[in-house]
This record gives sequence, structure tokens and C-alpha cells, in this order.
Amino acid sequence: MRTVLVTGGAGFIGSAVCRAWAGAAGWRLVNLDKLTYAANVESLADLKPLGTFSLVEGDINERALVDDLLRRHQPDAIVHLAAESHVDRSITGSAEFVKTNVVGTHALLEAALAYWDKLPSERKEAFRFLHVSTDEVFGSLGPDGYFSETTPYDPRSPYSATKAASDHLVSAWHHTYGLPVLISNCSNNYGPYQFPEKLIPLMILNGLEYRALPVYGDGQNIRDWLFVDDHVSALKLVLENGRAGQTYNIGGRAERTNLQVVHAICDALDELAPTAGRSRRDLIAYVKDRPGHDRRYAIDCAKIENELGWTQSESFETGLKKTVAWYLERRDWWGPLRTVAEQRLGLR
Repeated sequence: MRTVLVTGGAGFIGSAVCRAWAGAAGWRLVNLDKLTYAANVESLADLKPLGTFSLVEGDINERALVDDLLRRHQPDAIVHLAAESHVDRSITGSAEFVKTNVVGTHALLEAALAYWDKLPSERKEAFRFLHVSTDEVFGSLGPDGYFSETTPYDPRSPYSATKAASDHLVSAWHHTYGLPVLISNCSNNYGPYQFPEKLIPLMILNGLEYRALPVYGDGQNIRDWLFVDDHVSALKLVLENGRAGQTYNIGGRAERTNLQVVHAICDALDELAPTAGRSRRDLIAYVKDRPGHDRRYAIDCAKIENELGWTQSESFETGLKKTVAWYLERRDWWGPLRTVAEQRLGLR
């Protein structure tokens, strides 16, 4: 049985990883999560009966705890998803982003290296450290072109700067110490179980409740949207078949302006939760833009498609409709989180 230590597995992408992989034949997952405001153990509720999943509350900066987990569970891989991830929060308070994303990644790399050094040769060769990152490390694109694995880093926010730093640390631990690492840089994820402060769930829930739909600036900032389950399938391929020391970009090939995304959500809500004579598009309200708001992201994911055979299962239209339907059905999950996500952050 393959054992994987997952960090941050109670968050949005992390919980999707755990739900998909813990039930896979021959896989056992140990999830280390600090359980911050954005984590939710209810996202893992279906895994409680499984003997192939366990949740440990703790911080990746707690070296003694991480060392103990590695010693006791003897993982064959580490999948590092633990991170502070909301750009607006990084603008308002960057210290936690540095502590978790930079210092925490360093602490985890040090623990992983000490553990890996002592493995027998066969297990040492098979071990992998997969670091899950973001396309925001590349900065802002013009109207043309795509981010590739060789695009120079140019982070523009405290969040993206800390993720860029963590990417460089992971790469350095491979080149300096030989740790067999993998790095993935993904585009904007969406799907079920996403914390309501992020664009798509925020617009779904505000629209459902007939509250204002705040659109930053002119709404023309462009993002490449990736359904979270497609991301998870890509990560599994990278972990199983990726070449040590390599970076793999994972994108959705679904560029949309923020305004187009909001329009699509409004139309989906009007279809799935209609009310006579009212269109959710009337709720759109343009608000002050985020400082340093990158204009466009778009990923070239040809490398993972060609080398590892990854393909998406969802288009943006099918994925969004599934996402809206899930939030309509799961008030029990998002209801208690609404007050946490209501305050606008990131303004100076």
C-alpha cells in the first residue's frame, strides 16, 4: 500500500485530493492540517469510516510533529498543499503568508530531506515531494501568450511572492541536496467545497440571497479556470509519473473575464433557482479594484498533456453548472462559513 502525507488536506484543493485518493485501491493518506479559518473537516466527512485516511491537526512549522509523522507512517510521498491562499488577505496581512508559505515550506523540506536521507535505496529512489503552487507566481500577461514552465517569475502580490519563494526553495532542495521533488503550477480552481471568500462561491451565494455581486474594477481581468477534480487527476499523474526535478503547469484552457464568470453564474442561478421577473445580473456592482490586480493569466498545459497524457473531463460550462448545483444543495456546508467570508479585505 502506498502511503502519502498530505499537508493542507482540509482546504479546498487538499480535501478534493483526499476524497479522490483515499478511496483509491492501494492508497493510504495521512493529512496534516492546521485547521485555519479556510479549512473544514466537514469537507472530509465521507472519509471518516475509511481505514485508509487519518487527520492530524498541526502546523508544518512544528518540526517535532512532522518528524514524528514521518517516522510513524513512513510515507512514500509528500504532497504539499498547506498554504495561505487568498490574495486580498495577503494584502491586508502578509505575515501569516510568509510564515506558512515560506517558513513552513522550508521547515517541511528540512524534515523531508532528513527522512529521505535515511530511506533504503529502493524506497529512496521512488520517494517524491510534490509541491502544489499557482500560476500567480508568473505575474501578469498581456493580451497574448501563455505561461509555460519556463516563464520567468514576476509575482505582484504578497501571496504570489510567498508562493514564488516556496517554489524556489523546493527547486533548490532538489538541485542542492538531491531531494526528488515535483512542482505544479495551476490556474484558478473552482468547484464544490470552495471557501466562500473566493470569486465563484461568493457570487453564487450572494446571487442566491439577492445580495450585491461585487466586481473589482472594470471586470475585465482574465483568469484561466480549472475544475478542481480535473486538477486532482492531474496531480495524481504528476505524482505517479512525473520526472523528478520537473515543473508541470496545469490549466483549464478556459479563459474568461471576471465579468463573464459572474454573468455565467447569474444565468445558471436564474435557471436552477428562478424567481419571476428578476435577473441576478441586475445585482452586479462595480467596486474599487484590488491593488496590483494582475490583468490576465493563461496557462499552456501542453507539457502535462503530452508527457503524462492528462485530459480534462469538464468544460467551464459543465463544471460551473455542477458547482452552482452543489452550492444550492449544500447550505449545511456553507451556511456556517458565511460570516467569516463577508468582510472585504485587501484595500489600502
